[in-house]
Amino acid sequence: MLRDITLGQYYQTESVIHRLDPRVKLVTTIVFIISLFVFKGIAGYAIAALFLLLAIKLSHVPFKFMVKGMKAVVFLLMITVVFNLFLTPGEPLFTIWKLTITEEGLKLAIKMAIRLCFLIIGSSIMTLTTTPNQLTDGLESLLRPLNKIKVPVHEIAMMMSIALRFIPILLEETDKIMKAQIARGADFENGNVIKRAKNMVPLLVPLFISAFRRANDLAMAMEARCYRGGDNRTKMKPLKYEKRDRLTYAFVLAYLVVGIFAGNLAKSIGLG
Repeated sequence: MLRDITLGQYYQTESVIHRLDPRVKLVTTIVFIISLFVFKGIAGYAIAALFLLLAIKLSHVPFKFMVKGMKAVVFLLMITVVFNLFLTPGEPLFTIWKLTITEEGLKLAIKMAIRLCFLIIGSSIMTLTTTPNQLTDGLESLLRPLNKIKVPVHEIAMMMSIALRFIPILLEETDKIMKAQIARGADFENGNVIKRAKNMVPLLVPLFISAFRRANDLAMAMEARCYRGGDNRTKMKPLKYEKRDRLTYAFVLAYLVVGIFAGNLAKSIGLG
């Protein structure tokens, strides 16, 4: 299960999306996430699905690899669907024991499930096609105007990229520790909630120690290389917009406009 999490991993291959400026990919991901909550009706979600399929095709990342990351959030997805099914008021469809499923709850549960799946896959495309260094440079460039109000933009971008990069590393470390503890007789699956929580102690303690050790090693390595962040820091590969980046911005803007228009149109004629 832990190895199925793809967030924070980078998939090395050659594609148009890999060559895009990281700022373009960050802005596109944000716009896509916003569109999932702005688009209305079936038409809006259909356009979002086409946009996502096009991005997957252009990324050259295997679709199975992206879907694999969904396994880690199946539990969260099920909770979201169940809560929306049974806790949304509206016209009753049928009753299971003392719980009633409404028509509005069913529609909302389907919408939330689609949004969550699209959101995870869309965010995964960005991390799978962008290296941590590119993410840091892109975030720092986009947040640079905040320097005028004394916000430590470079430090924030660096911390976010390091945290994202450490996700797969810590997951791999957790998997190794868990297998070692299971080999020694530890049981992480049986028993009630309290017992299973106590059984997690032999896993969490060495994991925290390993995380602090890695953080200390990283800090010492950065200091040994005379790393100094902030202003006046040069970059080996400065970010520069190319023609493909400007075309991508135009395409994303067109996607947003068409999706809003199509969703509102479909809803006005009763297809939403």
